[in-house]
Amino acid sequence: MPCLNEVETLGTCIHKAQRAIARHHLHAEIIVADNGSTDGSQAVANELGVRVVEVARKGYGSALIGGIAAARGSFVIMGDADDSYDFTAIGTLLHKLRDGYDLVMGNRFAGGIRKGAMVWSHRWVGNPVLTFISRVFFHTPVGDMHCGLRGFRKDAYDRLRLRATGMEFASEMVIKASLQRMKIAEVPVTLSPAGRSRPPHLRTWRDGWRHLRFMLLFSPRWLFLYPGIVLLAAGLLAGAFLETGPKQLGAVQFDIHTLLLAGFSSLIGYQLVVFAVFTKVFAMEQGFHPPNPSYRAMFRYVSLETGLAVGALMLVLGVAGIALAVISWRSVGFGSLDPRLTMREVIPAAVLLTLGVQTIFASFFLSILGLESEDQ
Repeated sequence: MPCLNEVETLGTCIHKAQRAIARHHLHAEIIVADNGSTDGSQAVANELGVRVVEVARKGYGSALIGGIAAARGSFVIMGDADDSYDFTAIGTLLHKLRDGYDLVMGNRFAGGIRKGAMVWSHRWVGNPVLTFISRVFFHTPVGDMHCGLRGFRKDAYDRLRLRATGMEFASEMVIKASLQRMKIAEVPVTLSPAGRSRPPHLRTWRDGWRHLRFMLLFSPRWLFLYPGIVLLAAGLLAGAFLETGPKQLGAVQFDIHTLLLAGFSSLIGYQLVVFAVFTKVFAMEQGFHPPNPSYRAMFRYVSLETGLAVGALMLVLGVAGIALAVISWRSVGFGSLDPRLTMREVIPAAVLLTLGVQTIFASFFLSILGLESEDQ
C-alpha cells in the first residue's frame, strides 16, 4: 500500500487485507510503503503489526517501487490506502495469478463505480481516452488502464524494470507487460468513495498529461514514424506533381511556393522517420522495449557503409541539380532569371543536398547506437 498522509483510512485498509489473508489461508505480509507521511500513518501501521518501508523519493511510482522491492512473496497485490478499494475482495486476483497470469488488473468500469467515487471527467473522458490510446498504441488487453488495485508475479515485475516515479507508473506497468507479451487478465472490482477528508493527491490535468506524454514517448511509431511517413509521402507526391510546372485545380493555382513547402514537408518527414529509428534502437538497447527482430535484421543489411553510399548519392544528385541551375543562370549572362523556372531546379537540389547530409550523419549515429548489436 503506497501511503502519504492516509491516517484516516490506513487502519481500515490494513484490517481488510488481514481479513483477506485469514479467509484465503495465505502465507502473506502487508507492506506500507510510506512516502513521507506527517500525520502519523506510520504509527498506525506499526500498531497493527505490518511492515513499514520508508521511501524517501517522492511520488506514487517511487513509493510502489520501494514497497515492491521489499516484498518477499511470489505474488504482489497493490492497492491505494484511501479505502477506495476493498482488499477483502482480492481472491479473484490471486486465483488468476495462480492460473499462470503475470499481471491481473482490476476493472472498475466492469465491477462498478459507486456514486461520488470518481469525478465525471475521469470516468467519462480521462480514463476511457487514455485506455483507448493504450489499446491502439500498444495493444494493451485491458479496459481500465489506471485501476489502482492489481496483482502481479514478483518475477514478472522484476523483468519489467519499471522506472516511472509518478502516477504514470500505472501506465508503464501495463505498457511494458503488453510489449513483453506477458499474460494479462482483468477482473471486476468496485470503486468506492475515498474515506479520507483531505483532497486527493491526483491532479487531473497534470497527471493526465503525464500519462499521455509517457505513452507518446514510449511509442516512437505514433510520435515519430507515422507522422513522418505522412509528411514525407505528401511532400514527395506534391513535389513530383509540381516539378513539371504550375498546376491548376479549380480556381486555385499551385506553383513554386507550394513546391517549396513540399520540400520542407519532405525534409521534416524524413527527419521524423530517422528519429523513430533512433528512438526504437535506443529503447531496445536500454531495455525499455523488447528486442524487435526486424530492427536486428536492419543492422545485418543496412550498415554504416550502405548509409554512407546512399547519402553520397543524394549529395551527388543535389550538386548536379545546383550545377544545372548555375548553367541556366549562365545562359542569360548571370542576369535576371524567371524564378518559376529556376526554383524547380534549386528546390529539389537543396532538398537532396540536405537529405544527403542527414543520411550520412544519421548513419554514423545509428551505427554508434547499434554497435552492440553489430558485435553479436
